[in-house]
Amino acid sequence: MKRLVVTADDFGLSLEVNEAVEQAHREGILTAASLMVSAPAAADAVGRAKRMPSLRVGLHLVLVEAWPTLPAADLPDLTDAAGLMRADMARLGLDFARKPAARRQLAAEIRAQFEAYRATGLPLDHVNAHKHFHVHPLIAGAVLRIGRAFGMRAIRVPREPREILRRAEPGARPRAALDIAPWAALLAVRARQAGLLIPDRTLGLAWSGAMTPARVAALLQRLPDGLTELYTHPATAAGFPGEAPGYRYADERDALIAPASRVAADTSGAVRGGFSDFLG
Repeated sequence: MKRLVVTADDFGLSLEVNEAVEQAHREGILTAASLMVSAPAAADAVGRAKRMPSLRVGLHLVLVEAWPTLPAADLPDLTDAAGLMRADMARLGLDFARKPAARRQLAAEIRAQFEAYRATGLPLDHVNAHKHFHVHPLIAGAVLRIGRAFGMRAIRVPREPREILRRAEPGARPRAALDIAPWAALLAVRARQAGLLIPDRTLGLAWSGAMTPARVAALLQRLPDGLTELYTHPATAAGFPGEAPGYRYADERDALIAPASRVAADTSGAVRGGFSDFLG
């Protein structure tokens, strides 16, 4: 049986992102979105989500490169001079291993983001993290431990089979994600042990920021059995604070509403929804 979750990350990052999420859900194939609870347009995102109860919304934990929920003064090991979460992921990950204070701040920030999400009143469909930082073993442990108290029942595991990409775009040489592959495998084991629902595969890693209409339609035409998450970064336009350089935001929005994508999703035979729709 094929099951499909089509997700938009960075919900709440900007009005341009929120507008694209709403359009892609109302007019296209988008079924879920991941909310950045402390981003500039988070309140607008929550309002839109409440007007679209069929959109499944989850928590997009921000532990790198964006706005924390706690005051930066409470997170001296995690934030930079501008008050944002640090961008140097490798060194930050090492600090979590070396510094007990950093781990305490990490746990406090994760809990604060779960609490902020709960305060929205939205059901919690799933959890993932900005830049997939939740695959870090120490971060994963904190998320699994804290998330249990907030009703977390599904989590993204970023594993993408190269063969599907090669079939979707013959001759393509998608970049590898070997830097996170071993940690993603470990996260899968730990999540299953915790009784969480995880996708069998996550599409959108190699082509992050370049999930064009042609690529999305081709991937949907080649969906294997099992639970697939296809994630995107749609926006109506670029040019907003916090955007990722080089991301083709409007193309990713177009990919979610293109007639070819809608036909491919309809003819794939996949049951579509959010993660909460597939809980046993």
